[in-house]
Amino acid sequence: MSKYESKDILVLEGLDAVRLRPGMYIGTTGIKGLHHILWEIVDNAIDEVSNGFGNRIIITLEKDGSISIEDNGRGIPVDMHPTQKKSGVEVVFTQLHAGGKFNNNSYGYSGGLHGVGAAVTNALSEWLNVTVNRDGKKYYMEFKSIANNRKKIKCGVPVSPLKELGESRTSGTLIQFKPDERVFKNLNFDVDLINERLKELAFLNRGISLKLKDKIHSKTYDYCYHGGLSDFILYINEGKTKLYNKPIELKAESDGFEMEIAILHINNYTENILSYANNIPTNEGGTHNNGFKNGFIKFMNEYARKHKLIKEKESNFVADDYKEGFSAILSIKANNLQFEGQTKTKLGNPEIRNIVEKLVIGELNRFFSGNNNLKIGEEIINKAKSAAKVREAAKRVKDLTRAKNSIVSYSLVGKLASCSNRKADNSELFIVEGDSAGGSAKQGRDRKFQAILPLKGKPLNAEKKKIDQVLANDEIKTIISAIETGIGGDFNINNLRYDKIIILSDADQDGAHIRAILLTFFYRYMCDLIKEGHIYIGLPPLYKVYKQNKEEYVYSDDELKEAVKRIGKGYQIQRYKGLGEMNPEQLWDTTMDPEKRNLIRVKIQDAEDAEKIITTLMGDDINARKEYIAKFAKFYKEDNFLKEIL
Repeated sequence: MSKYESKDILVLEGLDAVRLRPGMYIGTTGIKGLHHILWEIVDNAIDEVSNGFGNRIIITLEKDGSISIEDNGRGIPVDMHPTQKKSGVEVVFTQLHAGGKFNNNSYGYSGGLHGVGAAVTNALSEWLNVTVNRDGKKYYMEFKSIANNRKKIKCGVPVSPLKELGESRTSGTLIQFKPDERVFKNLNFDVDLINERLKELAFLNRGISLKLKDKIHSKTYDYCYHGGLSDFILYINEGKTKLYNKPIELKAESDGFEMEIAILHINNYTENILSYANNIPTNEGGTHNNGFKNGFIKFMNEYARKHKLIKEKESNFVADDYKEGFSAILSIKANNLQFEGQTKTKLGNPEIRNIVEKLVIGELNRFFSGNNNLKIGEEIINKAKSAAKVREAAKRVKDLTRAKNSIVSYSLVGKLASCSNRKADNSELFIVEGDSAGGSAKQGRDRKFQAILPLKGKPLNAEKKKIDQVLANDEIKTIISAIETGIGGDFNINNLRYDKIIILSDADQDGAHIRAILLTFFYRYMCDLIKEGHIYIGLPPLYKVYKQNKEEYVYSDDELKEAVKRIGKGYQIQRYKGLGEMNPEQLWDTTMDPEKRNLIRVKIQDAEDAEKIITTLMGDDINARKEYIAKFAKFYKEDNFLKEIL
């Protein structure tokens, strides 16, 4: 180490900091980061049109890897900035923390609150072009990221000042950019991911037209929903049995604060609430969620007493009683929102809880004051009453999950092989299919940090059963006991026993079914384990290709050809049909050794999409499941090469 002096301090100017440390601004330079720079521009366009300054956004995927976003809003300001002495367009795309969203003069509400979006997209693009139609004129400006002779990149540099191209009869902004291959590992935008977000935005912004033009695959997708959140909630509950056909719509405004809610009760046993703040998904909820739930419970209990649906001596229903089959979408729009964390997944404004609670009670009172809606109220209360009975019946089973000694002696003795390490951060739990594989895993593991829980049979499908039935299932009870967090309303992530919970099942249809059942249970009753990144899927090998002292484990059919070429003539192939076929050493080498294994971390990319997939695959609608499998399943067909070697 040499001297550390003032001259050693690197001063990054303009957008250089973004280029040097992109992860600080977009989280990752992987596929998620690639889409992040797209969403920054899309969110700006959404802010423009959802504030009433337009009604159309078009996204175009070009064959050269570039992408464009066009809106018919007011257009980015083109006049000279009073202090920067540059056009508004240049300021927006070259200055961090520059935008019209730091006060309430230009936008009533906004999803882009950090003011770095457009500039960051420019900094991480090979080139970016802006066309503005405003005040009867058309303007154009181009930016590029250029490497000098020493290969140092100057990013987002204006090629020339803003140019006036002539007259225009339209208004709006067109932004075209190409992500820089020197930054991103993958330059291929995910059409399905973009479609899902556009569909979600179309639901949230009633009547706004969103279009995706995919020139790579010659396809066009259009989204526009005049029913707004009512269309949204019917979409995510498609195929489910409903208590009433038309959703409950609540809509109110108060001093610049807007609230819209759609509620629908369905014939299942879990709760699903999707919430948004200024079009941003708040997957972790927040104060708006709390206000909504409190308002709903307070009103429904008062409603039940008023209509003699709760007897005088009976207690009010609690929050858990209203959860069964409760499906809702909550969207608020306001200024000066405070999100907890850079990811903006939880709303933190304390005053919003009371605002939402008051508005919800008022709107529910208005809705149920109509005689035509009294039947709906009775249906909701009767469902809560049924859930309350189940809650009482399940209380003893729930108490077992809290009383560690009782439930361990009941369900874990002889099953769970725990690890010696008591710190969750360095511990792993493998949930293994079958006693045979469980025995190999117990022998092959590292006992210091790896615990093994074998499953004797298939756990219960939590999507189709009530909570008391779920808790009565032996396999589910052992999982709850081993993890130690509790479930549902009793869940506490601080009690988590293992940092990694790894589902290890056979690479066949039965193994896939067990994975789906376990993931459904975690999603419904321990969802924070998924949100916090604690759930994984272990990938066992399909084949071993070997001869003499050379061997390779192969994890997919596509890899098999290459492995055969590398091993060479005289090879042999062992095909694994189940985990139980591997001895302890093989299981460690292929599936459990942290240095060699392949794990998939389970995440919720999109709450709406996850809900629909779980319902389709694990619910009661057989036809919907068949249609999904027929559309998306990839049925493998052996080619001549594989037929020959197998």
